[in-house]
Amino acid sequence: MAKIMIVDDSAVMRKNIRSILESGGHEVVSEAADGREVLVNYVNSKPDIVTMDISMGTMSGIEALELLLKSYPAAKVVMVSAIGHKQQVLDAIKLGAKSYVVKPIDKARFLDIVNKVELQN
Repeated sequence: MAKIMIVDDSAVMRKNIRSILESGGHEVVSEAADGREVLVNYVNSKPDIVTMDISMGTMSGIEALELLLKSYPAAKVVMVSAIGHKQQVLDAIKLGAKSYVVKPIDKARFLDIVNKVELQN
């Protein structure tokens, strides 16, 4: 299964995402509470997939996605979004995010998305 990095400014959401991913057989290799931590954590943990919250305090998920893909164009990112962030999700997909999931996260749908992204080139 995939090695995954979770990026979310909410410790509760990181814990929930970790629980879902691990229940699906995935390994969480890194967590980041801020978009600024993304590059360092990505280099150190070498994940197959990154789950990235769109709305974070210091640096948005869109900005962090842009930085990550500029340095690592092959990075596979699944955006995690609140219901009202449709335009931001579209922007993220245009920038190169592979997929997205909407909060509250449906476990089966989320695992299906992660499994599909894992298989993408």
